[in-house]
Parts: sequence; structure tokens; C-alpha cells
Amino acid sequence: MNMFFPMFFRIEERPCLVVGGGEVAARKVDQLLKAKAEVHVVAPDLCEKLSNLSKNGTIQHDNSIFSEDLLTKYVLIIAATNDSKVNLTVSKFANNHNIPINVVDAPELCMFIMPSVIDRGPVQVAISTGGASPVLARLLRARLESVIPSAYGRLAELMSLFREQAKSHFPEMRHRHRFWENIVQGPIAELLFSGQEQAAKDALAREFSEPGRGVDKCGEVYLVGGGPGDPDLLTFRALRLMQQAEVVLYDRLVASAIVDLVRKDAERIYVGKESDKHTVPQEEIIQLLIKLAKEGKRVLRLKGGDPFIFGRGGEEIESLAAEGVPFQVVPGITAAAGCSSYAGIPLTHRDYAQACVFVTGHMKDGELSLNWDMLARPNQTIVVYMGLQGVEALVTNLLKQGMSAEMPVAIVQQGTTPEQRVVIATLGTLKNVAESEDIQPPSMLIIGKVVNLHEQLAWHETVTTEME
Repeated sequence: MNMFFPMFFRIEERPCLVVGGGEVAARKVDQLLKAKAEVHVVAPDLCEKLSNLSKNGTIQHDNSIFSEDLLTKYVLIIAATNDSKVNLTVSKFANNHNIPINVVDAPELCMFIMPSVIDRGPVQVAISTGGASPVLARLLRARLESVIPSAYGRLAELMSLFREQAKSHFPEMRHRHRFWENIVQGPIAELLFSGQEQAAKDALAREFSEPGRGVDKCGEVYLVGGGPGDPDLLTFRALRLMQQAEVVLYDRLVASAIVDLVRKDAERIYVGKESDKHTVPQEEIIQLLIKLAKEGKRVLRLKGGDPFIFGRGGEEIESLAAEGVPFQVVPGITAAAGCSSYAGIPLTHRDYAQACVFVTGHMKDGELSLNWDMLARPNQTIVVYMGLQGVEALVTNLLKQGMSAEMPVAIVQQGTTPEQRVVIATLGTLKNVAESEDIQPPSMLIIGKVVNLHEQLAWHETVTTEME
């Protein structure tokens, strides 16, 4: 087994040599250029990408065969030809001159290897298997990519601005380390992660003049979209905040598999709502969010789909803002996008629909009040959230506006989950089909010609068709 010493090497504006002119060499050149190296390429011929880089002066090209006298001026060499003999020769000469050498796919000939890298500039995480299994290194990188926020680079840059001040304020290293650990894991970092960079900078500056007063001791509310049901559709930020929250308020439409991903020791409060059956009234939910946050707790408000699309998220953050409670919003894949995708029904299509309209089928005082004239326009898709209760009014009014009774309709029940069920009907048969198929919430209606594409595009499960 090859053993390597892990290190990071500064090559900015320093000459580095790549031997080879093919696609593999081009990938290595990209990596060197990203590190701002002065790149020279030796090869009789160049692939199109390297040729373009040479023409615009980004790299220097020596149109020749590799020879030992080329080695004297380089601080690093990569051999990336498709000729093993040439690669071996380059390796021998480089070793003779004590120049770091990497030979692609030949770790036994390497003085250094190119690790799999997670780049959060200036933060970098390098993963290596010593050349034993590059595939395993890539898989490990993919795992780590999902748990390392992209904002860590900005956090490192912020910390660097106060590095000397921290050294002066905390002469002992152990005190300095403890200070930075509190910053990285606390509310100042969270301010930066949520895009409030100036507020984070101001709060960090205050930590040196008023320790512990950098940010208000009030907690924070995370308004997070849990997506349509499949846990794999959660965003990285949603998962991170789900692991930080101390209290979770979640709705009926949040899949249990998603609730299970919340931090295990977090207090969980079910505030599920059904039409006309509110477990906890909306106003009480808002007051509970405010109360918990003012107690200094990190509160996760977890909603199905996206909190700003029929999720009443706007009402909640409006009240939080009025009370001075810090919050951040994490969008989720809305049910319309998730359910249509998993049903194989594109919401827009060049031949069938040039527009898409989202409406709610929620009835108020026994009536469904929608802009029927707008909804009945041709060449658009209508997505109806919570459409089962008002299905009779929906059908009646669309038919009155001239929509064809043959217009295809998809009913997607529990979309994106293992229990997903898709039933295809027409506008004329919709009410009877919904009853005969015993459709249950959560379900979504998709109305439009794009529904006809389901037969060729459905990929997630078998579709039931009830067109007659």
C-alpha cells in the first residue's frame, strides 16, 4: 500500500508542467489554473480545450516531445499521457531532480497524488485513499458535500478579518480556540449562513468589546420547507437546521420520514391542520413561535412543500418581524413541482402549455372563489392544491367557462412518497373518479393537456387511467 503525507502546496504564479495534451491532461490543467499556477503543457498535439487555452494565452504550449532538460524550471509536474512508457520516463526524471511528480492512474510512480476535494474556498477538504480507490474517495466527498455548508468559505473569510484581534484579545491559545468554537457553532455563524453577512460582521466585532453580547439572546425561528414527501428532496440547509433546532413545530403534511430526520433530542410539537379541523389555530401557532424564540430557543417551523406557497409562511414571519424575533426561511420543493415530476407530467411544455397557474381548492363559507375566466384560458396547466373538497365547484365552473369535458386531469395522492398513487381522469369524469377511487388527502389535481404525456413519461409508479 502506498503511503502519502497529506499537505497543501502553494503554487500560485509558479511554473508547473503538464505532460500530455488529451482530455485527462485538460482536467489536470483546470485544477492547476484554479490554484492560479503558471501552467506549461508539453505535447505534440492538444485537445480542443487545451488548444483554446493556448491560443488565448492562459497556458503556455511547447509543441515537442518530453525531454529531461525541460525539468529544471518547474516546481511540480503531472504526467497525463496515454503512453505508459512516457509517463514512466517523466516519473524517473522528476524523481532524479526531486521535483514533485504525479502520474495519472499510477500511484506507484507518484511523489504526490491529487485528492478528491471539497472546495469551500478558502476552506478546502481533501480526501485520499492513497490511490487505492479513487471511486471510494469520490463517494466520501459526495457524502461530506451534503453536510458542509457552502457558506463555510465566507465564514472563514469573516474569521480571518478578526484573527489578529482575537490573538491580542485572547493571548492564550486555549482561550482563543474556545472563543472561535463558540463563534463557529453559534448564532453569529448562523447569521452569515442565512445571508446576513454585515450583521454577522457587526456581531463578531461586538464580541470583543462586549463579550456575550454580539447578538441578542433571543432565539431564532427557522421556517423550513420540508418538500412534498421524499426526504431525498430536502435541501442541505434544511437538513442542517433540522439538526440544530431545539423545538420543532410540524404540520400534518410533513411526511413522517422527514420528521424522523430532526435532531433526536428536540421537543416535537404537532400542529397539524386539516380543512376545517385545526389541531392548533394559526394564531396560536404564531404566538407559540414567538414565545419559544423569546425564551432563547432555536425553533424549527417545519412545513410540507414550500412555506411561501399556500403554506401561510408569510403570515408567520410577518408576525415574527413585528416582534423582533430573528428568523430565516428555507425554501422547499413545492408539492406542484414534486408531484408533477414524480407523476411524469411536465407542468409546461412547448407544444401543450406555455403557462402554469397554482391555485388552492380550499373552500370558504362553502364557496370556491377563484378567477374562473383566467383559469379556463387555453394552453396552460392548472395545479390545484387541496382540491378534493371543492372538486364539484371546480368542475362546474370550468365547464361553464368553456373548458372541454375531455380535458385530461391527473390526481396525485401522496406524491413523491412510496405510497404515491396517480389516477388519470377527464374534467367530466373527475368527480365520479375521485369518489370511486376513494382518493384521500393529501392529493393534488393537475389539469391540462400536459397530462397526456404521463403514459410515456411516468417513471415512479403505475398510473391508473379512468378516462371513460
